[in-house]
Amino acid sequence: MSDKWLKVGRLVNTHGIRGEVKVLPSTDFPGERFAPGSRLTLHAPDSSAAVEVEVASAREHKGLYIVKFKQYDNINQVLPYKGWTIKVPASQRVPLAEGEYYFHDIIGCTVVTEEGEELGRISEILRPGANDVWVVERPKGRPVLIPYIADVVLDVDVEAKRVTIHLMEGLI
Repeated sequence: MSDKWLKVGRLVNTHGIRGEVKVLPSTDFPGERFAPGSRLTLHAPDSSAAVEVEVASAREHKGLYIVKFKQYDNINQVLPYKGWTIKVPASQRVPLAEGEYYFHDIIGCTVVTEEGEELGRISEILRPGANDVWVVERPKGRPVLIPYIADVVLDVDVEAKRVTIHLMEGLI
């Protein structure tokens, strides 16, 4: 199996008695990832095991996806996978348009102001509504929440792991 994986969701619970599961998606492409015929790999929480599955059907339900795998037809077959992570090989990465980034490319980037002052590193990306918010952990003090909007984020250099921002009044 591939040594590079992309997390696309987490199997949070079973649904009904016919082998369906509830999946909390962590991908921008859930329609593609959970489409019938898609091949996914379930990974144990302690990374001790991995199981390849194929999607038979999926539907969105209250922010989750109800997914049926071809190989499983009853609740007892899928129950052991509760809490497992759902991943795909990195080779199945969906190409992005210019100005779009994968979360794992952004997390860990150093954030600097346009004057060159280093603020910290991006530790998390929140999705509260209209735009994403990048959480910047600072060496001292509380984290800074940076809205991902054109007025604030001036440049993202994924190769150099560096983000340049315009520090608007009130952000710190």
